[in-house]
Amino acid sequence: MNTNLAEIYRKYIACLNRQDWPQLGRFVDVDVCHNGRRLGLSGYREMLEGDFRDIPDLRFNIELLVSDTNRVASRLAFDCSPKGRFLGLAIDGRRVSFAENVFYEFRDGKIVQVWSVIDKAAIEAQL
Repeated sequence: MNTNLAEIYRKYIACLNRQDWPQLGRFVDVDVCHNGRRLGLSGYREMLEGDFRDIPDLRFNIELLVSDTNRVASRLAFDCSPKGRFLGLAIDGRRVSFAENVFYEFRDGKIVQVWSVIDKAAIEAQL
């Protein structure tokens, strides 16, 4: 495991959990892409802020973490209560548990690409 990238990634997750948006640029590149869409740092921040608005008890928990020289693969575990609709599903405050499998590409110590898949079937099974 690339300790440096793993350490940077853990600090990034801690930044998200603190909702420390002014520090996000320490970890995320200004031209970041998410699932093939160029969001840029401001769009990425807006996406995350929206996630926390829609899921007030959102917390990112690293379940698995693997890294090489410029990529990180992580399985994130969530146990939370989205306020309304989430992934097109009417959650309406019910507690759900699910995982996200996500790959990151780093350049110069910052995230430039994110590929994310959320286990929607796990959520559907709980509704």
